[in-house]
Amino acid sequence: MITKRPSSSSKVYDTKRPPEKEMIFGIRAVIEAIDAGKTLDKVLLRRDMSSAIGRELITKLANVPTTVQRVPVEKLNQYTDKNHQGVIAFLSPVEFTPLESLVPLLFEQGRTPLLVVLDGITDMRNFGAIARTCECAGVDGIVIAARSGVAVNGDAIKTSAGALHSLPVCKVTNMQEALQFLRDSGLRIVAATEHSTANYTDVDMCQPLAIIMGSEEHGIYEANLNLATDKVRIPMLGKLESLNVSVAAGVMIYEAVRQRLAKTI
Repeated sequence: MITKRPSSSSKVYDTKRPPEKEMIFGIRAVIEAIDAGKTLDKVLLRRDMSSAIGRELITKLANVPTTVQRVPVEKLNQYTDKNHQGVIAFLSPVEFTPLESLVPLLFEQGRTPLLVVLDGITDMRNFGAIARTCECAGVDGIVIAARSGVAVNGDAIKTSAGALHSLPVCKVTNMQEALQFLRDSGLRIVAATEHSTANYTDVDMCQPLAIIMGSEEHGIYEANLNLATDKVRIPMLGKLESLNVSVAAGVMIYEAVRQRLAKTI
């Protein structure tokens, strides 16, 4: 494929082109993909899209659990030289699992649910590493936000060592509603936050449980933190104030594993 060289006046975006088989471009093509039930990981929309069919697409996207970003046309042009009509959709390499279906199923199977909720984490390397830990630890699923969550793409799967092919991933359109659903379903919501004096080992993780991890930049958003039943911290004994989020997630997850294994002995 011949790549057009941007003009000197065009902004150049650091864009890695995925294979075209992983993308759908064109307004009507994306609408048809949504109607056909295709799983979309992310959609890029031209900022000034205002046509009637464009508004139809935007209306449909409002009901789809996928990340939607408004971008300049120059960024769209970095992904393809073809006529994208102001929209590019990226197909997800995994099928997402509805949270409302997963939790009742776990209880029906006689399991004690253990979920990991990622709040505002967008780095795919951290996401992949957390997914790998989750799979190794027997976590029942990961919950991410559709609008501001991480991209679930080929690079994320590679970083997860393939864990994302077998680990249920739930993409939710409203994180507060998802957390409230988990609480109403009987799960204890444990938030890992530096704004706590309780040690992470002091909370009972043998109950049905969801562990919330926030981004290294912002932590857990206040509205989500307020829905936690427990707030705990991992002690920091050195000069640095925090761990990498994938490491911190591993500490939290394996504390749940330790407690649950100790209970069975």
